[in-house]
Amino acid sequence: MIVYPNSKINIGLNVVEKRKDGYHNLETVFYPINLQDALEIKVIEGAEPESGYQLKVAGNILDGTPDDNLIVKAYKLLKKEFDLPPVSMYIYKHIPTGAGLGGGSSDAAFMIKALNEKFALGLSVEKMEEYAVMLGADCPFFINNKPVFATGIGNVFEPINLSLKGKTLVLIKPDIFVSTRDAYSAVKPQAPKAPLTELLAQPIETWKDNVVNDFEASVFPKYAEIAAIKDKLYDLGAVYASMSGSGSSVYGIFNAPVENVDEKFAGYFCRQRELE
Repeated sequence: MIVYPNSKINIGLNVVEKRKDGYHNLETVFYPINLQDALEIKVIEGAEPESGYQLKVAGNILDGTPDDNLIVKAYKLLKKEFDLPPVSMYIYKHIPTGAGLGGGSSDAAFMIKALNEKFALGLSVEKMEEYAVMLGADCPFFINNKPVFATGIGNVFEPINLSLKGKTLVLIKPDIFVSTRDAYSAVKPQAPKAPLTELLAQPIETWKDNVVNDFEASVFPKYAEIAAIKDKLYDLGAVYASMSGSGSSVYGIFNAPVENVDEKFAGYFCRQRELE
């Protein structure tokens, strides 16, 4: 079985308050985009490996050991409750890591969905979301994989009537690592002046002046290159541009495809996609 975990962008991100447990409450919109990894699962025939699974990773390099990988954690999580056979997992990483695109979370969620289908586990969407949240706050989003208004620590979802169908997304990822911990440490939590849902209900042309990602205020002074990418997207005609999550990827939303976009952002990870 092969599945294609997709990524997401954040549209608006307000860091509302710091919680007593050290985490932060926020509000944002998760919007799925069709930039994908590829995940293949096969049953291991014959002798079972000592670990109970096999993992092969290609594409973008991942740090850590196999046991740290979220798809392995998803497999082990379900294996505790179901009689799953040993499996080999092959993941081709196309979604950049450390980009604010949720690639690892998506891989984990799609692993849960794939195991449910392949082995006929009979899990409901709600149950799969319960498993997914054990692996990461935004993992459950990729179970339903539809735009949501997210609150809490990014784990409380409400449906949102938002469609960017027909718009063009240009996504740029510089070779810069932004520490999420550092990004949070430099942000001053505060309640937004207006609810994000109300701002996004306005024409997209108004978002540039009203819809913000609070992390930009802490990231841009330290990484001027990321700020410059956002400015360039606007120079090219984006109706809205923003950093996704805590970075370091930046996206622009356009009314039409951008010609020769790879040349304009030579040296960066650059992808252009039609939004759905």
